[in-house]
Amino acid sequence: MILNYLELKNFRLHKHTTINFSQKLNYIIGGNGQGKTSLLEAIYYLCTSKSLTQSSDSEAVTFNNSFFEITGEFNNGSKNYIQVLYNNENGKKVIFLNSKQVYRSSSIIGKFPVVTLTQSDHFITAGSPSHRRKFIDSVISQSSETYLKMLLEYNKILRQRSSLLSKIKETKNPIFSDELEAWTKTLIKTGAEIIKHRLLFVKDFEKFVADSFKEIMEEKEIPKIKYMFLQNGDENINIEELFERLLIKKRHEEIIRGLNLVGPHRDDFIFFINGFELKKYGSQGQNKTFQIALKFGQFFYMQDKLNKTPVFLMDDVFGELDSNRVKKISKFLREVGQAFITLTDFANSEFLTKSEDDLMISLNNGVVASA
Repeated sequence: MILNYLELKNFRLHKHTTINFSQKLNYIIGGNGQGKTSLLEAIYYLCTSKSLTQSSDSEAVTFNNSFFEITGEFNNGSKNYIQVLYNNENGKKVIFLNSKQVYRSSSIIGKFPVVTLTQSDHFITAGSPSHRRKFIDSVISQSSETYLKMLLEYNKILRQRSSLLSKIKETKNPIFSDELEAWTKTLIKTGAEIIKHRLLFVKDFEKFVADSFKEIMEEKEIPKIKYMFLQNGDENINIEELFERLLIKKRHEEIIRGLNLVGPHRDDFIFFINGFELKKYGSQGQNKTFQIALKFGQFFYMQDKLNKTPVFLMDDVFGELDSNRVKKISKFLREVGQAFITLTDFANSEFLTKSEDDLMISLNNGVVASA
């Protein structure tokens, strides 16, 4: 899948920017605060309808303006035009795909798969379990519409059950017990399916991560991922029975706290290198390499499952790496095809592999100086 062009109106620093991209590597060069990351964010909006930085839509509108507009053309055998418009006055965001309005953001997920590699990926290996769950769920959701629907349904169940637990906590009324039991059964059924999907995913995904590690580290380090579900990691256990036992055990505490304390929304994924837990024993370099291998693994996994080439976005990551890893990753990018890479200073990136087919885009205060 190729992004042919991007047009921005009133998007952050970009009053009106139009760029025709290379099908290979697109280097976006400029100092801090010149609008480099905004280009990646705009591409991410087209792919997901959401901000790359998790900021609100209103924050992306250029100062003293009332709306932003992002337009792009993807080519995956056939051309697809997508447009995201946001109006600050009514707080509404509208999405058009081939001139037809899309009413649910979830309808976009997976149509234009995207992989991002940013400095905030540090949290995937070094942060809380929620960061790892978010990453894993994002990969599976873009690859499986079934999983995405299941995840949305599960989150809806969590909200309903949480509301009910709060009512029981406040009123102490036993009349809600039957309703709680019904929601608990639904929670177990849907949650168990999510866990099973995640288990199958990890088993498959690990191979793609290992292959990426091999390209970067030449087999010096062997990665492993273990899914710790329901406070357990035994794949042979009966998931529904374990889920039910834990809910019975935690029921009193759930009511006291008014919270859902058991389920895949509280699970974790443990990363290992050569048998040692990365978060506990890994160096800064090992963490960074693992994050990069995860994202390359995500790219090739999604390409395999969707039969589409994802959009690959890299935001200012080379500055944190030694020259040897920069060389290997830069070379590996050639297998990705089209990618969008922000750099603060191209002159200091002599270790990058360059081609005459690549595009250099220089930005100055939201204006393309050269392309």
